[in-house]
Amino acid sequence: MWNMVNQQISSALHNSFEFTHKEQLASPNTEKLYKISDEQHTYLVKVDRLTALERFEAQAHSLDILTRDSDFMVGDTITIGTSLDFSFMVLEWLDTQPDTSNWHDCGALLAKMHQRHEQEMFGLEQDNYIQHVLQPNQWHKKWETFFAEDRIGWQLQLLAEKGVMLINIDEFIATIKTLLPHHVQPSLLHGHFWSGNIAFSHGKPCLFNPACYYGDSEVDIAMAELFNPLPDAFYSGYNTIKPIEQTNVPHRAIYQLYPILLNANLFAGDYLYQAKQRVQDILK
Repeated sequence: MWNMVNQQISSALHNSFEFTHKEQLASPNTEKLYKISDEQHTYLVKVDRLTALERFEAQAHSLDILTRDSDFMVGDTITIGTSLDFSFMVLEWLDTQPDTSNWHDCGALLAKMHQRHEQEMFGLEQDNYIQHVLQPNQWHKKWETFFAEDRIGWQLQLLAEKGVMLINIDEFIATIKTLLPHHVQPSLLHGHFWSGNIAFSHGKPCLFNPACYYGDSEVDIAMAELFNPLPDAFYSGYNTIKPIEQTNVPHRAIYQLYPILLNANLFAGDYLYQAKQRVQDILK
């Protein structure tokens, strides 16, 4: 496989590349991560099963969107390919540091990205993935229909196919549609926005592992609040550009149900309990 990686990088660069150093990195999921370098260039390589090729291509599309439509630092996709047994994705290497001084800028950049309203519909021109779970993005005119069906309903159906029936799916989708806001401007979303996908390179905020689509900007904020809430400086920066609604409205709990259901599908365990509790709370 590594000969193929060298060949495809060389082809993408129009210059010969052969790594002289390879280091395996920690990975939070099934992907294997490697840092490779020669005397001049350093890259991040993601390696997974052959079936991951479509996922890598979808992630590259989201990275292209962020590069085009945000001011975040994003690692460019160098090449994507396959060997006999594996698929791989080669990305520009970003030197990141545990720098907490620029959370204000991170919030401001996200708010500016959320102000991009080029689309009049909700979704994206192609589906994408969070880890190995498909995220359908069929275009919808109504936000409440998109999120209820293609986010909550989809995750509940995946659980049902595993024998976990949390609730009558059709009835719950109908309820969700009545609780979600009906007058939403489509904003460009990261789609998997939490602290684990944020870093800083030379003080500039960087984003990783996007699963972009157009939706309610509060979805990114709700996910960030659910997992390892971000520092106050982040919210201060965001509010300088686009004030966050402070009232405790029902749709926040619904937006957070999506990543809870996603993790229930990925990891089961305590996330299934959390999902059951959140569903009950929403129905109260």
